[in-house]
Parts: sequence; C-alpha cells; structure tokens
Amino acid sequence: MQGSYRIGRIFGIPIRIHFSFLIVIPLLAWIIGSQISLTTDTIRGLFQVPINPSLITAGFMPWILGTVVALGLFLGVLVHEIAHCIVARKNGVKIQSITLLLFGGVSQMEEEGVPDPKVELPMALVGPLTSLLFGIACAGLVYLVPDMTPYPPVAGVLVFIFGYLAVLNVILFAFNLVPAFPMDGGRVLRAALAKRMPIHRATRIAADVGKAFAIIFGIVGILFFNPFLILIALFVYLGASGEATMDQFTYLLHDVTVGTTMSSPVTVVTPAMTIAKVMEMMLATKHLGFPVVEEDKTVGMITLVDVNRVPQTDREAKQVRDIMTRNPITLPPSAPVMDALKIMSARNIGRIPIVQGGRIVGIVTRSDILKVAEIKKV
Repeated sequence: MQGSYRIGRIFGIPIRIHFSFLIVIPLLAWIIGSQISLTTDTIRGLFQVPINPSLITAGFMPWILGTVVALGLFLGVLVHEIAHCIVARKNGVKIQSITLLLFGGVSQMEEEGVPDPKVELPMALVGPLTSLLFGIACAGLVYLVPDMTPYPPVAGVLVFIFGYLAVLNVILFAFNLVPAFPMDGGRVLRAALAKRMPIHRATRIAADVGKAFAIIFGIVGILFFNPFLILIALFVYLGASGEATMDQFTYLLHDVTVGTTMSSPVTVVTPAMTIAKVMEMMLATKHLGFPVVEEDKTVGMITLVDVNRVPQTDREAKQVRDIMTRNPITLPPSAPVMDALKIMSARNIGRIPIVQGGRIVGIVTRSDILKVAEIKKV
C-alpha cells in the first residue's frame, strides 16, 4: 500500500504503518484526554472499581493516558488482523502484509479466483471474536490489577487503561459485525448469501447493503458533527464499490488469459530513440506507452507520464534509455488476465508486455481488460 512503511514481522507476516496512522494516534490521544473526567466516572461505574480521579486528571496525565489507550487500541486492531491472517493462511491464502492505517488495520491477501464462502466465513468471524476476547481479557485485568499492584495510584491508572481498552474492544467487536461490506460483518453476510446463490450476486447484494449502511453512517455523522463517522462512511462506501467491482471482474474473467486479451503485433521503441520521436509515435498510433526492445529483449517501458517529465526543450537530446522504466514486469500468454489486472492495480501501471520464449508477442492494457469484461457481461 502506497504511503506505508514496514516496521517488522509477526508470524512471518510483514507489518506496515500507513502515514495516516501517525495522524490518528495524536488525534485519538487528544480526544481521550479531553474527555478524561467523564470516562473515568463511566469506567468506575461500569466496573465498580475504585479510581482516584485527581491523579488521572492531574497535569499532563490525561494526554499521556490518551496516548497509551490509543496505542493499546491499535495493538488490539493488530491482534484482530493477525487472527484473520492465521485463519486465511491455514486455508491456503497467501498473506502479503498487514497495514495499520487511519481506520484500523487492513490485511492484504492473495486469493486465487473467486472467494470460497467456506473459507471466508471463519476468516471473517475470527477477527471480531478476537477483539471480543481481547476486551474480555482487559476487563479481567481491571479486577486483577488492584490485588497485584501494591501502590493504589498506579493500580488506579492501570484500571483506567484496561477498563477503557475493554470497552473499546467490545465496541470494536460489535461494530465489525455490522453487515456493511467490506467490513467483517459484510463478509459474513456475503458468505451466508453465497450458500444460496452465485458468489458474484452475493457480493453485489452485500456491497449494496454496505453502501446503505455507509449512507446511514454519513447522515448520523453529519447530524451529530462526528467527522470520524463521516470518514468511516466514505471508507465503507468506496470499499464496497471497489471490492464489488473487483469481484465482478474475477467472476467474468476467471477463465480468460492475457494471450486472448493482448494486442498484437506490438509497436516497440529502442533505447536510442529520442523522446521527440516517441512523442511523434504516440500521436500517430494513439498509444500512451511502448515496450523498449533491444536485440529482441524487452529492457524497459516508456509511457506518456515518463515523457511528460522531460521539458520540451530537452526532448530532441534525451533518449528513451534516459527515462524508461527498466526491467518491466512481463507475463506469458498463458497467465490469467486477473493476474495482470491485480498487478496493474497494485503498481499503478496501465500496460504489461506479454513475452514468450524471450520475445515480446503482445501487450495487454487496462482498457483491453475492461473491454473484454464488458463483452463477457453481455
């Protein structure tokens, strides 16, 4: 995922942090710290445990506790995502990474073909159940800490932290079971529907339900001036639309290869060609990118985006080799066209050369794939 940075591995799974995570932690810390008195009374009443509010609210303590609780919440989110990944991996799904970002965590997985409801159902349920168990464990610590800690002020602080995390994780459990695709509850809904109908229809229904919930979230967020709920509404709506579209492509194109989708023969350029000449070829062919071939070997790709970075005054002097993308991704004609689409989406590229026996035999573009999907839909 763009804008994310790797921080380590757990169970062999790369853990990444998105830049939005670095924004939301201080924001959550401020929100929690600013409501510290009300929250202290709530936790004290809910768990019937003693908490000294004068220590909790003294000096910088509200902001320190807000930061600790915010980090603890994202620890729970990480455990939630790891649970998803463990179940997925046991069912043969490849895990690329877990990314912590603004709204929680996202597990990036490589699923082969259409989702299997028998795999998706337990994989979707295990995340919320893990959040519930995490919350119950924190609630248990609320009652154990006072007996384990000889210093009442320290015990009060720990009771506040574990009590807050217990409540947050139970809320996380309940919220994730809302049937708003692509959230966990939406995936549970799709898996249940897929037992009675084709998976693409189940996905469309689950996505429509998710969009409806997103609209409700957005309206409530506007009425109560809650920016988080508005952002969640946008996240759910866009996520539902995106996943429904990708699943429809998977259904329509599951038996299509790039060999039947590619354009051939291919217009190619050489590394020594000038940028000005490439621009002339783009105008003549209406193509926005060309493979770069040298001695029958594909050595690069050049696109309109690359050309646009070169000032017009330098285009007669600059050559293709100066700006081309080297060692481009290639696929054989037998590769599934969905593999090409996933690569294009992940790497934000619009075309992939098709190579057989070391020689370029075609090129497949995003528009080629979309045209085939439109035809298959009919």
